[in-house]
Amino acid sequence: MSSHAIACMPPRIPIAQMRRVFEVQDVERKLAKLPPQEHEPLRSTYERMLEKGPDRFQVKPSGLLSLDRLYDELPNFHEVLDDVRRQIALCADSGDALEITPLLLLGPPGVGKTHFARQMAALLNTGMGFISMSSLTAGWVLSGASSQWKGARPGKVFEALVDGDYANPVMVVDEIDKAGAEATYDPLGALYSLLEHDTAGSFVDEFAEVAVDASQVIWVATANDARSIPDPILNRVNVYEVQAPDFEAARRIASRLYEGIRGQHEWGRRFDETPSAAVLDRMAEVAPREMRRAWMTAFGNAKLAGRGTVLCEDLPAANPKRQPIGFVH
Repeated sequence: MSSHAIACMPPRIPIAQMRRVFEVQDVERKLAKLPPQEHEPLRSTYERMLEKGPDRFQVKPSGLLSLDRLYDELPNFHEVLDDVRRQIALCADSGDALEITPLLLLGPPGVGKTHFARQMAALLNTGMGFISMSSLTAGWVLSGASSQWKGARPGKVFEALVDGDYANPVMVVDEIDKAGAEATYDPLGALYSLLEHDTAGSFVDEFAEVAVDASQVIWVATANDARSIPDPILNRVNVYEVQAPDFEAARRIASRLYEGIRGQHEWGRRFDETPSAAVLDRMAEVAPREMRRAWMTAFGNAKLAGRGTVLCEDLPAANPKRQPIGFVH
């Protein structure tokens, strides 16, 4: 099999092992102490935990080839990918679990930070939890709220581990620099222990009050400005300053998007396999977050004109107010 054929194969994600994310006896004790006919949401949570059981899949990529597509698709994230590749290499030919140091992707809006996080989750295929700190209205979303409060529920980390199938899901904390500490509650407080491997191993959600093993969670945080992020967070993560892609990188991104859209639709077979150089040059000047919409417009215009070739005239007119070059979130 050629190297090109191997690179084009979808990544295989074998099950490395099973990992226990909570102790059954802890849940049974909590359940036994609940007064009859009271705390029904909490009772339901405990019963759900016992029904599903404590063991979750802990998986890792089968090899480094899985990253090749991301190097091509995310040219401005090579430094991050190099680090992830090193960490995958350490466990690739052993029974050890994948351990990735928490990542903080720092850069201006539109450079692709959230898109990268989603692609990492897709690569690992372990599911993804997403928390947007810019729209956070309750500080306990990460850690849960006491069952004594009306409408209380478990936090995102607990839900990802208990309701999900994996012990090492990807948790994305988007725009972590937008999390303003309230007078009575620090919304980032739970991260201080969750980002530390040792303390994360016995993380106690405030709703369920049962320790769960969150030590294998893969954390990806994004931010525009590090100045408003507390030092205890910065000291626990690897910080990467992500720049906008240059012209050639933007051309590659546009080309990959064209191929992706064409391959995802039956009508795509009626169009050329690759766009012309002139069209790619024009598309490289479009903000990448607008590229998919621009390609769809161009495909439609070409179809109406009875052509299977996209021309520059098919592209939408340039937007004079477009944002600086970045990547779609």
